[in-house]
Amino acid sequence: MRKLALTQVRRLGAIFPFLISIFFLPFRACAMSRGDRASASFVRVPISLLLLLSGGCASPGEPIERRPPVPTAIEDLSAEQSGNAVVLTFSLPRETVERRPLKQPPDIEIYRNFLGASGSTAPPAETKSPSLLVTIPSAMVSHYTERGRIVYSDALRPEELSQHGNEVASYMVRTRASLKKSSANSNVAGVRVYPAAEPIGDLRAQVVHSAVNLTWTAPQKTLIGPAPPIKTYRIYRAELPKAGASGAQTGATPAEALPLGSDAESKPALTKIGEGQSAAYNDSQVQFGHTYTYAVRSVVEYSGEEVESSDSNPASITVRDIVPPAAPRGLVVVFVPAEGDTPAHLELSWAINPETDIAGYNVYRTEAQGELGTRVNPEILPTPAFRDMSTLAGHAYFYTVTAVDRSGNESPRSAAVSGEVPAESQPKP
Repeated sequence: MRKLALTQVRRLGAIFPFLISIFFLPFRACAMSRGDRASASFVRVPISLLLLLSGGCASPGEPIERRPPVPTAIEDLSAEQSGNAVVLTFSLPRETVERRPLKQPPDIEIYRNFLGASGSTAPPAETKSPSLLVTIPSAMVSHYTERGRIVYSDALRPEELSQHGNEVASYMVRTRASLKKSSANSNVAGVRVYPAAEPIGDLRAQVVHSAVNLTWTAPQKTLIGPAPPIKTYRIYRAELPKAGASGAQTGATPAEALPLGSDAESKPALTKIGEGQSAAYNDSQVQFGHTYTYAVRSVVEYSGEEVESSDSNPASITVRDIVPPAAPRGLVVVFVPAEGDTPAHLELSWAINPETDIAGYNVYRTEAQGELGTRVNPEILPTPAFRDMSTLAGHAYFYTVTAVDRSGNESPRSAAVSGEVPAESQPKP
């Protein structure tokens, strides 16, 4: 039994080198193909294991370099002067140059340059490179977004207007989704800048008959000196929702500003409603019960180019009819003698008021001249006529009438007119 086991071990020992040579044959061939003859004669186990783990004869794969995301270039940059600022608007890219969507808004880099008085909006090759004006981080982009576009206002300082007035302010924008590489340059946009008149600060609004009357003081200065003559004023208006009407003013007192909200989306859109050269304007296109906010901008002219100021203080007002009608005219009092079952009485008539919102009339009577008297009609009179059946024979009366509009405003009293029922006009018992 022991001899049999020893024989088996000897047989395994004889074939083991053969098995080892077969196992390492691919690795020897690999080494020979690489020209390493010394290594081909004997392949050590650690080397073979290394080759096995590395995939045999195959070469290790080259590392793939990850390219930083580069946003597409902005192509719709525009610039315009508003007051003493240049307002830039453009669309933010949403994908990379490889047409892959951006995961978040990129950082925005805005560059600015001033060209000479004869410069165009596109900078020539010899012009110095624009300098970085501002960087807007990705987290702040939403604060500059209005109706899907980026709006940035570059407020020009007095020294910049003094040094670069009548020059072209030229702008270019880049965006950046990584620190490694920014987008290509946007299109160049520019505008010639001039000092605008200071914004109007005392705009007032009050309700007059069926209209809102605006008044203000003409501006006299710019940021760097006296203002040129005002060429015209432009009046802007927005209607506020009724929910905000509680904070608006009523009556004839100066209107105050209503809070319009910090979010640009919530601000009412101002629409130009008129223009004129005087520091006053009547807006007759209003409706009672509606709330409006107004702004006025002045316009000056430099070398044939108009420069509009920034908005005045907002003046907001709820339009309520607080203006009474005019006093009725043409009051006539006529004595009517008794006839049949109708006793003697006094009949009154007067001219129709010219206002279109007259609801009716009231009649007042007194027996003492100069007194206001009391109302004798129990309900408002729809027509300019009244029959006074409560008179007494031998008494003289003084009458006045008023007009009332649909808002409940009552006019001043008309001129007093007297009437008398003679004593002998009543039938004897």
